[in-house]
Amino acid sequence: MTDVRKLYILLCGYEIIRKSGCIRNEQPNILLAVPICCYLMETVRGFVMFDTGLDSANLSDVLASRARYVNDKFPAPPIVLREHEILPQLAALGIEPKDVVEIVLSHAHGDHTGHLRDFPNARVTIQKMEYEAALADTGRANFAEYGSPSIRWNIIDGDTQLMPGLDLVLTRGHQPGHQSAVVRLPDSGVKILVGDVADLLENFDREVLGSSMDDAAAIESIRRLKRIAADTGGELIPLHDPNFIQAARLAPLFYS
Repeated sequence: MTDVRKLYILLCGYEIIRKSGCIRNEQPNILLAVPICCYLMETVRGFVMFDTGLDSANLSDVLASRARYVNDKFPAPPIVLREHEILPQLAALGIEPKDVVEIVLSHAHGDHTGHLRDFPNARVTIQKMEYEAALADTGRANFAEYGSPSIRWNIIDGDTQLMPGLDLVLTRGHQPGHQSAVVRLPDSGVKILVGDVADLLENFDREVLGSSMDDAAAIESIRRLKRIAADTGGELIPLHDPNFIQAARLAPLFYS
Protein backbone atom coordinates (compact mmCIF):
# COMPACT_ATOMS: atom_id res chain seq x y z
CA MET A 1 0.00 0.00 0.00
CA THR A 2 1.20 3.51 -0.78
CA ASP A 3 -0.21 7.01 -0.36
CA VAL A 4 2.09 8.37 -3.08
CA ARG A 5 0.48 8.66 -6.51
CA LYS A 6 3.06 10.48 -8.67
CA LEU A 7 6.70 11.57 -8.49
CA TYR A 8 7.94 14.54 -10.53
CA ILE A 9 11.62 15.41 -11.00
CA LEU A 10 12.15 19.17 -11.27
CA LEU A 11 15.41 20.32 -12.87
CA CYS A 12 16.20 23.57 -11.05
CA GLY A 13 19.57 24.60 -12.48
CA TYR A 14 23.19 23.50 -12.61
CA GLU A 15 26.32 23.80 -10.52
CA ILE A 16 29.79 23.86 -12.07
CA ILE A 17 32.05 21.57 -10.06
CA ARG A 18 35.42 19.89 -10.42
CA LYS A 19 34.93 16.14 -10.78
CA SER A 20 37.35 15.77 -7.87
CA GLY A 21 34.63 17.44 -5.79
CA CYS A 22 32.28 14.58 -6.66
CA ILE A 23 34.80 11.73 -6.63
CA ARG A 24 37.98 12.08 -4.66
CA ASN A 25 41.33 11.86 -6.41
CA GLU A 26 39.81 12.48 -9.85
CA GLN A 27 41.62 15.01 -12.05
CA PRO A 28 40.72 18.50 -10.78
CA ASN A 29 40.85 19.99 -14.29
CA ILE A 30 37.82 17.92 -15.33
CA LEU A 31 34.69 20.01 -14.81
CA LEU A 32 31.10 18.81 -14.58
CA ALA A 33 27.85 20.72 -14.92
CA VAL A 34 25.78 18.86 -12.34
CA PRO A 35 22.02 19.32 -12.05
CA ILE A 36 20.28 20.83 -9.07
CA CYS A 37 17.06 18.90 -8.59
CA CYS A 38 14.10 18.80 -6.30
CA TYR A 39 11.14 16.46 -6.30
CA LEU A 40 7.38 16.82 -6.11
CA MET A 41 5.14 14.02 -4.90
CA GLU A 42 1.40 13.94 -5.39
CA THR A 43 0.00 12.04 -2.43
CA VAL A 44 -3.44 11.33 -0.98
CA ARG A 45 -2.58 13.89 1.72
CA GLY A 46 -1.55 16.67 -0.66
CA PHE A 47 1.61 17.71 -2.47
CA VAL A 48 4.99 16.99 -0.86
CA MET A 49 8.31 18.50 -1.94
CA PHE A 50 11.69 16.89 -1.32
CA ASP A 51 14.14 19.84 -1.22
CA THR A 52 13.46 23.27 -2.72
CA GLY A 53 16.40 24.04 -5.02
CA LEU A 54 18.57 27.16 -5.20
CA ASP A 55 17.32 30.73 -4.94
CA SER A 56 18.32 32.41 -8.21
CA ALA A 57 17.99 35.85 -6.60
CA ASN A 58 21.42 35.24 -5.12
CA LEU A 59 22.88 35.05 -8.65
CA SER A 60 21.74 38.43 -9.96
CA ASP A 61 24.79 40.32 -8.66
CA VAL A 62 27.79 38.86 -10.49
CA LEU A 63 30.44 39.94 -7.99
CA ALA A 64 28.35 38.91 -4.97
CA SER A 65 27.51 35.53 -6.50
CA ARG A 66 31.19 34.82 -7.18
CA ALA A 67 32.04 35.72 -3.59
CA ARG A 68 29.22 33.52 -2.33
CA TYR A 69 29.64 30.44 -4.49
CA VAL A 70 33.14 30.23 -6.02
CA ASN A 71 35.78 28.21 -4.17
CA ASP A 72 38.35 25.48 -4.75
CA LYS A 73 35.64 22.94 -5.61
CA PHE A 74 33.24 25.21 -7.51
CA PRO A 75 35.16 27.36 -10.07
CA ALA A 76 32.07 29.28 -11.23
CA PRO A 77 28.65 30.29 -9.83
CA PRO A 78 25.59 28.10 -10.41
CA ILE A 79 23.39 28.57 -13.47
CA VAL A 80 19.62 28.91 -13.09
CA LEU A 81 17.83 29.70 -16.35
CA ARG A 82 14.22 30.86 -16.64
CA GLU A 83 13.07 27.34 -17.48
CA HIS A 84 14.71 26.05 -14.30
CA GLU A 85 12.70 28.23 -11.93
CA ILE A 86 10.65 26.10 -9.52
CA LEU A 87 7.49 28.18 -9.15
CA PRO A 88 6.78 28.47 -12.91
CA GLN A 89 7.37 24.72 -13.26
CA LEU A 90 4.80 24.09 -10.54
CA ALA A 91 2.39 26.57 -12.13
CA ALA A 92 2.66 24.67 -15.41
CA LEU A 93 1.44 21.61 -13.50
CA GLY A 94 -1.48 23.59 -12.09
CA ILE A 95 0.05 23.73 -8.61
CA GLU A 96 0.27 26.85 -6.48
CA PRO A 97 2.75 27.20 -3.59
CA LYS A 98 -0.12 27.09 -1.10
CA ASP A 99 -0.98 23.59 -2.36
CA VAL A 100 2.28 22.15 -1.00
CA VAL A 101 1.56 20.75 2.46
CA GLU A 102 4.95 19.24 3.30
CA ILE A 103 8.59 19.91 2.50
CA VAL A 104 11.24 17.34 3.35
CA LEU A 105 14.78 18.70 3.51
CA SER A 106 17.54 16.24 2.75
CA HIS A 107 19.87 18.69 4.52
CA ALA A 108 20.39 22.40 5.05
CA HIS A 109 22.73 23.43 2.21
CA GLY A 110 21.58 26.39 0.12
CA ASP A 111 20.97 24.43 -3.09
CA HIS A 112 18.36 22.40 -1.21
CA THR A 113 16.67 25.11 0.87
CA GLY A 114 16.52 28.05 -1.54
CA HIS A 115 12.74 28.33 -1.86
CA LEU A 116 11.58 27.46 1.66
CA ARG A 117 9.95 30.86 2.08
CA ASP A 118 7.79 30.34 -1.02
CA PHE A 119 5.67 27.58 0.54
CA PRO A 120 3.82 29.24 3.44
CA ASN A 121 1.44 26.35 4.14
CA ALA A 122 4.07 23.61 4.23
CA ARG A 123 5.35 21.84 7.29
CA VAL A 124 9.13 21.39 6.98
CA THR A 125 10.55 18.03 8.02
CA ILE A 126 14.24 17.88 8.92
CA GLN A 127 16.43 15.61 11.00
CA LYS A 128 17.16 16.85 14.52
CA MET A 129 20.94 16.67 14.05
CA GLU A 130 20.74 18.66 10.83
CA TYR A 131 18.46 21.30 12.31
CA GLU A 132 20.75 21.82 15.28
CA ALA A 133 23.88 21.93 13.10
CA ALA A 134 22.29 24.51 10.76
CA LEU A 135 21.22 26.76 13.60
CA ALA A 136 24.67 26.54 15.17
CA ASP A 137 26.36 27.59 11.91
CA THR A 138 25.66 31.33 11.81
CA GLY A 139 27.53 31.64 8.52
CA ARG A 140 25.25 29.18 6.73
CA ALA A 141 23.31 30.52 3.75
CA ASN A 142 19.59 30.85 4.50
CA PHE A 143 20.37 30.96 8.23
CA ALA A 144 17.90 33.78 8.77
CA GLU A 145 15.16 31.61 7.31
CA TYR A 146 15.92 28.74 9.66
CA GLY A 147 15.19 30.96 12.63
CA SER A 148 12.03 32.43 11.11
CA PRO A 149 8.94 31.95 13.28
CA SER A 150 6.91 31.48 10.09
CA ILE A 151 8.44 28.06 9.46
CA ARG A 152 6.46 25.17 10.91
CA TRP A 153 9.17 22.64 11.68
CA ASN A 154 8.68 18.90 12.03
CA ILE A 155 11.93 17.81 13.65
CA ILE A 156 12.49 14.06 13.51
CA ASP A 157 15.21 11.88 14.95
CA GLY A 158 16.18 8.93 12.78
CA ASP A 159 14.24 6.82 10.30
CA THR A 160 10.61 7.90 9.98
CA GLN A 161 7.61 6.94 7.88
CA LEU A 162 5.84 10.16 6.85
CA MET A 163 3.03 8.15 5.28
CA PRO A 164 2.62 4.73 3.71
CA GLY A 165 4.94 4.71 0.70
CA LEU A 166 7.16 7.58 1.90
CA ASP A 167 9.93 6.60 4.29
CA LEU A 168 12.75 8.88 5.38
CA VAL A 169 16.06 7.22 6.23
CA LEU A 170 18.93 8.84 8.10
CA THR A 171 21.96 8.84 5.79
CA ARG A 172 24.65 10.73 7.65
CA GLY A 173 28.05 11.66 6.27
CA HIS A 174 27.73 14.50 3.79
CA GLN A 175 26.14 16.49 6.60
CA PRO A 176 25.45 15.61 10.26
CA GLY A 177 21.75 14.89 9.76
CA HIS A 178 21.40 14.19 6.05
CA GLN A 179 18.36 12.10 5.11
CA SER A 180 17.14 10.33 1.98
CA ALA A 181 13.65 9.27 0.92
CA VAL A 182 12.36 5.87 -0.14
CA VAL A 183 9.28 6.39 -2.29
CA ARG A 184 6.95 3.56 -3.27
CA LEU A 185 4.82 4.23 -6.36
CA PRO A 186 1.78 2.22 -7.52
CA ASP A 187 3.21 1.21 -10.91
CA SER A 188 6.88 2.27 -11.01
CA GLY A 189 7.87 0.60 -7.76
CA VAL A 190 10.47 2.04 -5.41
CA LYS A 191 12.42 5.21 -6.19
CA ILE A 192 15.18 6.17 -3.74
CA LEU A 193 15.87 9.89 -3.57
CA VAL A 194 19.47 9.84 -2.44
CA GLY A 195 19.94 13.59 -1.90
CA ASP A 196 23.62 14.35 -1.42
CA VAL A 197 24.68 10.98 -0.04
CA ALA A 198 26.76 10.97 -3.23
CA ASP A 199 26.62 13.12 -6.35
CA LEU A 200 26.98 10.48 -9.06
CA LEU A 201 25.83 6.92 -9.64
CA GLU A 202 29.53 6.22 -10.10
CA ASN A 203 29.96 6.87 -6.37
CA PHE A 204 27.53 4.02 -5.66
CA ASP A 205 28.95 1.68 -8.29
CA ARG A 206 32.53 2.08 -7.05
CA GLU A 207 31.68 2.89 -3.40
CA VAL A 208 33.87 5.99 -3.45
CA LEU A 209 33.25 9.24 -1.62
CA GLY A 210 32.96 12.86 -2.62
CA SER A 211 32.31 15.62 -0.11
CA SER A 212 31.87 14.35 3.45
CA MET A 213 32.02 15.54 7.04
CA ASP A 214 32.22 11.94 8.30
CA ASP A 215 33.78 9.43 5.90
CA ALA A 216 32.78 6.30 7.84
CA ALA A 217 29.15 7.42 8.03
CA ALA A 218 29.17 8.51 4.39
CA ILE A 219 30.37 5.18 3.01
CA GLU A 220 27.88 3.33 5.22
CA SER A 221 25.10 5.54 3.85
CA ILE A 222 26.11 4.63 0.28
CA ARG A 223 26.03 0.96 1.21
CA ARG A 224 22.75 1.31 3.09
CA LEU A 225 20.96 2.81 0.10
CA LYS A 226 22.40 0.12 -2.14
CA ARG A 227 21.01 -2.52 0.24
CA ILE A 228 17.59 -0.86 0.20
CA ALA A 229 17.66 -0.81 -3.60
CA ALA A 230 18.62 -4.50 -3.70
CA ASP A 231 16.00 -5.52 -1.13
CA THR A 232 13.16 -3.59 -2.77
CA GLY A 233 14.13 -3.78 -6.42
CA GLY A 234 14.26 0.01 -6.24
CA GLU A 235 16.04 2.56 -8.38
CA LEU A 236 18.57 5.05 -7.02
CA ILE A 237 17.64 8.60 -8.10
CA PRO A 238 20.81 10.74 -7.84
CA LEU A 239 20.25 14.45 -7.38
CA HIS A 240 23.46 15.73 -9.02
CA ASP A 241 24.25 13.17 -11.75
CA PRO A 242 24.46 14.88 -15.19
CA ASN A 243 24.14 11.61 -17.11
CA PHE A 244 21.13 10.38 -15.16
CA ILE A 245 19.20 13.62 -15.58
CA GLN A 246 19.41 13.43 -19.37
CA ALA A 247 17.59 10.08 -19.39
CA ALA A 248 15.14 10.78 -16.56
CA ARG A 249 11.48 11.74 -16.93
CA LEU A 250 11.50 15.45 -16.12
CA ALA A 251 8.41 17.46 -15.21
CA PRO A 252 5.83 17.71 -16.64
CA LEU A 253 6.45 14.00 -17.14
CA PHE A 254 6.27 11.88 -13.99
CA TYR A 255 6.63 8.44 -12.45
CA SER A 256 3.45 6.80 -11.19
